[in-house]
Amino acid sequence: MKTFLDADFLLQTDTARDLYRKHAARMPIIDYHCHLDPKRIAENRPFADLTEIWLGGDHYKWRAMRANGVPEEYITGDKPSYEKFEKWAETLPYTMRNPLYHWTHMELNRIFGISEVLKASNLRNVYEVCTAKLQTPEFFPQALMKRMRVEAVGTTDDPVDSLVYHNAIRESGLSVKVVPTWRPDKAMAIENPQTYNDYIVRLEAAAGIPVLTYTDLLDALQRRHDFFAEQGSNLSDHGLTTFYADPYTDAGIQAIFLKVRAGKTPTAEEVNLFRSAILHELAVMDSKAGWVQQFHIGAIRNNNTRMFNRLGADTGFDAIDDCAVASAMNRFFDRLDSEGHLTKTIVYNLNPRDNELMVTNLYNFNDGTVPGKMQYGSAWWFLDQFTGMENQLNALSALGLLSRFVGMLTDSRSFLSYPRHEYFRRILCNLIGNDIEKGLLPYSEITFIGRMVEDICYYNAKRYFNW
Repeated sequence: MKTFLDADFLLQTDTARDLYRKHAARMPIIDYHCHLDPKRIAENRPFADLTEIWLGGDHYKWRAMRANGVPEEYITGDKPSYEKFEKWAETLPYTMRNPLYHWTHMELNRIFGISEVLKASNLRNVYEVCTAKLQTPEFFPQALMKRMRVEAVGTTDDPVDSLVYHNAIRESGLSVKVVPTWRPDKAMAIENPQTYNDYIVRLEAAAGIPVLTYTDLLDALQRRHDFFAEQGSNLSDHGLTTFYADPYTDAGIQAIFLKVRAGKTPTAEEVNLFRSAILHELAVMDSKAGWVQQFHIGAIRNNNTRMFNRLGADTGFDAIDDCAVASAMNRFFDRLDSEGHLTKTIVYNLNPRDNELMVTNLYNFNDGTVPGKMQYGSAWWFLDQFTGMENQLNALSALGLLSRFVGMLTDSRSFLSYPRHEYFRRILCNLIGNDIEKGLLPYSEITFIGRMVEDICYYNAKRYFNW
């Protein structure tokens, strides 16, 4: 019987173990998409306790705790910090076979040096030991990033953000590269006129121009796009239910924008037309700037109205959607390609139904100019677990070029999430190592295969993002 989380964790063969230890494990981390708070990085403030760094903003854990019958006051409420941690620790045994069980114990082991399984008999000691360590400089946010050998991260930032903390990070001399990522979702969200118009006021202030027409909107967004580029950004991200590529006229879009600016609610058709227009224009901006564009596709968000009204967005009430994707995606990319404005692109799907769909449709638009130009992104959110990662790797391998894959990211708000890169790397090496031992790949090419593993874990991303 194997020991839980030992040195051979997830590695089933000698070849898999060699690939991991000689190649994957020694690669630095490029976490090109995450939700870390730049302010927290810049200020480098210590965390108050283990609860703050582990449960603060972590809707993965919040969903599990709710499912285990934990009252909300112990999750997002005002119960004492230790009592919240206690409820999480009590929930943890019930997460067996959920990735949270692996991630939690990997974080305890890799970051805090605790090899015990967390349970009722040791939770007080674990809490106190970890909380004490978090007060020391070796466990401040910047030190955690450096200790996990993080070379670069891409945060997620709204066009109206001042990026003042990114500037402070650069001036601090931190060795980790922290790059802002342009996330203009709110500029498309016209379905709620009041919220949208409030956002436009903020955009006007940030861009320094009035936004009275759709043309003004594009001018303001271009100004902010240019500002992000000046601050070192070279990638964008979009969180979408699906792609939008309905035919529209400029006059029609101007009319829709004016309608929303007047406080009138647009129809569902008008919303999709507006999204189609602005998504195209944003992609053109990315292309002209030579950026990488990312699309996270397939979430249905804020489904629990009562809890959304109580807690707001990103609190654990989102799920996998089942919208059609392929037709609009092809129309969207085909127009960009035809006009010479299709830049390097990564697409992530949330519905596992769409794995093979994503690879085959993205590969319609590789053009030989850049290796791996059109990337099928890593397993994301609900798919960010053992089976989901294997399925993503298998779909990409069967229908595309695994060797050109830009690899893993955390998509996390936590400074403790970097062991997810190790998790991915072990799964990757296990798949390839097993293929070699089954005779499906030639051991005679182990030198090339070792380099391929290093590329997927690190070098492909470094080249792709020019970091």
